[in-house]
Amino acid sequence: MNRGDDPADGWFPESVAADYDTPGGANAPEVVTPAVDVLEDLAAGPVLEFAVGTGRIAAPLAARGVPVSGIELSRAMAARVATKPGGDAVGVTIGDMTTTRVAGRFSLVYLVFNTISNVTTQDGQVDVFRNAAAHLSQGGLFLVEVGLPDLRRLPPGQDAVPFAVAPGADGGGYVGFDQYDVVTQEFTSNHVTVTPGGAGRFRRIPFRFAWPAELDLMARIAGMRLKHRWADWDRSELTAESTKHVSVWEAGPQHQEFG
Repeated sequence: MNRGDDPADGWFPESVAADYDTPGGANAPEVVTPAVDVLEDLAAGPVLEFAVGTGRIAAPLAARGVPVSGIELSRAMAARVATKPGGDAVGVTIGDMTTTRVAGRFSLVYLVFNTISNVTTQDGQVDVFRNAAAHLSQGGLFLVEVGLPDLRRLPPGQDAVPFAVAPGADGGGYVGFDQYDVVTQEFTSNHVTVTPGGAGRFRRIPFRFAWPAELDLMARIAGMRLKHRWADWDRSELTAESTKHVSVWEAGPQHQEFG
């Protein structure tokens, strides 16, 4: 933790939130717009985002006239939602997405950008599905966007896979790598940043990966069934070469029993 960070904000305190909306990457319009397009198409009424963050997706979705609510653990992240166009219409509840409830029923609950993996136990991930189901109206949808573990790139004896190497022209640079435990399904994303002056910063975030079939079982426990599975927001087919998936489960008439 850095000075000024609140431990209650978890892995996304002020020092992280301050740079979270840096242009490019996940914040680029070509990344955000396709996701918002799909969510708008799936919404048949009010929607709820788990781990709404700084409103990267919720604010532009609300700007299109979709009623959006959110749950977010980090107050530092949530404080930035209202600063975005459309964000002032997003009602944010501070809490843990495994247990926190928001009043009302929703046509769509969604969880994007690998955030299901921030829940680092199988029981906790099941609780996310149960909580999503408890918020859905009958026939409502739960959508998850999450990366697929890069285990195919692990040779025998190796447990780390780099995902970014970006040397800077000014002498600084950045290296990112994931380190896997294939037995527990736990992994960490590790971020090493070096400034032009030579100062270094290391940040490690814990995750748990789950294969699509395991997520389907979590959905069934919560009374939902798979409706769509795509390789990306363009609704392309999931293949062995896909690096992530966007999956949508539908709540059946029995789902409230499990919520």
